[in-house]
Amino acid sequence: MNERELNQYGVFILRVSLGIILIAHSVYLKMMVFTLPGTAQFFTSIGLPGILAYLVFAVEAIAGIALILGFKTRWFAALTVPVLLGATWAHFGAGWLFTNPNGGWEYPAFLSMAAAA
Repeated sequence: MNERELNQYGVFILRVSLGIILIAHSVYLKMMVFTLPGTAQFFTSIGLPGILAYLVFAVEAIAGIALILGFKTRWFAALTVPVLLGATWAHFGAGWLFTNPNGGWEYPAFLSMAAAA
């Protein structure tokens, strides 16, 4: 394999992995575990408008599908960067490790950089 082929495989793995994580984080975590009203309540508790939770859910779910399918990947990845940076901000007070109570900022920060890449 040459350098270009290796790069293409690397981008493919990053794109599909990020898409899967975004779908799991939106559809499974926000909709099924916490529920969308519960997610909206969390947003309100940290000073954000509750309605923003529904927008974040939609961005994560739609962008995740687009990334997996390879559809307008640069646009959809870029669309997730502010959402993921917002998640980093939301978890910043819990410390660095995501295993901390209320989750730290290491994981959303990594996802932000993966989306930017």
